[in-house]
Amino acid sequence: MTELVQNIMKHQVITVDSTVTIKDAAKIMADAGVGCVVVMDQNIAVGILTERDFVRKIAAHEKPLSTPVKEVMSSPLIVINPDESVWELAEIMKLRRIHKVPVVRESRLVGIVTTTDLTRLCSAGSDSEMRRIADQILLRMKS
Repeated sequence: MTELVQNIMKHQVITVDSTVTIKDAAKIMADAGVGCVVVMDQNIAVGILTERDFVRKIAAHEKPLSTPVKEVMSSPLIVINPDESVWELAEIMKLRRIHKVPVVRESRLVGIVTTTDLTRLCSAGSDSEMRRIADQILLRMKS
């Protein structure tokens, strides 16, 4: 049985408007205990701001805390449909070198999946289930 993204995604996604400052976005992330916020513009997900962005795009370039998130967010946004397989998700994450993927259905943000969610899936279940998952991963790596 193929595991689907919708079965492992988090439904609650922390979002910010594209005009919010990076200081306010950082506070929202800290208060919510999350490593990213999805950036919205007129109710459409247009980017993502991650902890990695704070290091590489903000601190490294000494951006003022008053900078709008739209100037430093990662964009274009890489998303996945909730009906896609977890294997497809893992492939996107590997090829794009990303750790957080918003889940979008018909242009509407419906969730988010992180590498932690994938790890949780792989570490759940019996030893035989783990062996089966590991075998599938190894087969996919060979092709």
